[in-house]
Amino acid sequence: MKNKAISASYTRNRSAGPLPAIRVRPAAGNPRRGWLTAGALTIPVALGRGGILANKREGDGGTPRGSFRPRQLWWRADRHSRPKTFLAARTITGADAWCEDPADRHYNQWIRRGQGEGGDRLKRDDHLYDFIIEIDHNTRPRIAGRGSAVFLHLARDNFGPTAGCVSMTKAAMLQLLRRLGPKTKIIIG
Repeated sequence: MKNKAISASYTRNRSAGPLPAIRVRPAAGNPRRGWLTAGALTIPVALGRGGILANKREGDGGTPRGSFRPRQLWWRADRHSRPKTFLAARTITGADAWCEDPADRHYNQWIRRGQGEGGDRLKRDDHLYDFIIEIDHNTRPRIAGRGSAVFLHLARDNFGPTAGCVSMTKAAMLQLLRRLGPKTKIIIG
């Protein structure tokens, strides 16, 4: 009897930990939509306007095909409490941006910007970037022009396509965050 109780406890605790992998695949008949499967959870997602591409290029609107890892969570602490996750988390400020200029030495990296300076601002008026899961696409090595600012983030109300990211509802994001850790593989394609 004692072994069954230990086994049941181990299974419960293990299933509540980070998942080893999640998978994103395109929806049949619509390359701009897809499905994200994380354990028993399957959720609809919006993909890049170019669908899933094996040869991702800056500005092509494609979601990169491949296997990635989540690096950290960025979130709007002024709008939401910190979500439960196994990922490192960082609050978004007005100075936070992402460098999308292939000619810049900080290409595809977080940067701080003052008012009027360029970069993809992380603090937006809409809610798309209220939660951002930064992934390690085009990071080691960083290759100019191979794509930048590829995130998992919140979807538009109409589930319109992204510029190359994977987006989902807030409820789905919060469920997913509970099961993501730094070693979880994100398999796209």
